[in-house]
Amino acid sequence: MGFKHQKDPIQIPVPGGKTISEHFGIPSTGSSDLSLAHMIAPPGWGEPFQSPNFDEWTLMIRGKKQIEVDGEVIILSAGESLLVEKGTKVRYSNPFSEDAEYWSVCKPAFSLDSVNRESEV
Repeated sequence: MGFKHQKDPIQIPVPGGKTISEHFGIPSTGSSDLSLAHMIAPPGWGEPFQSPNFDEWTLMIRGKKQIEVDGEVIILSAGESLLVEKGTKVRYSNPFSEDAEYWSVCKPAFSLDSVNRESEV
């Protein structure tokens, strides 16, 4: 029962200029059930392929984000959403000229131990 009013999300440092404001998750609330984060990825940002041990939902707010998944390239635009199921090999990037702003939900919560990133971008 009860509620948690998040007024001070945790700012998580990320290489490449991406900003992450985690509202709920392991670093912000100590909960491993789910994570909820607001993200802004600058033009040119990208990360290595990963095969996470969590489901991840992305809801685009502004701009576009490129997602390479199961041999396909998906361009996610503002107002669109995508579910990438756990164990799926995926790569996120922003090769576009404007910021990509989005919300991400991971279940169970995101952790560096469970994301399983490859070493090369």
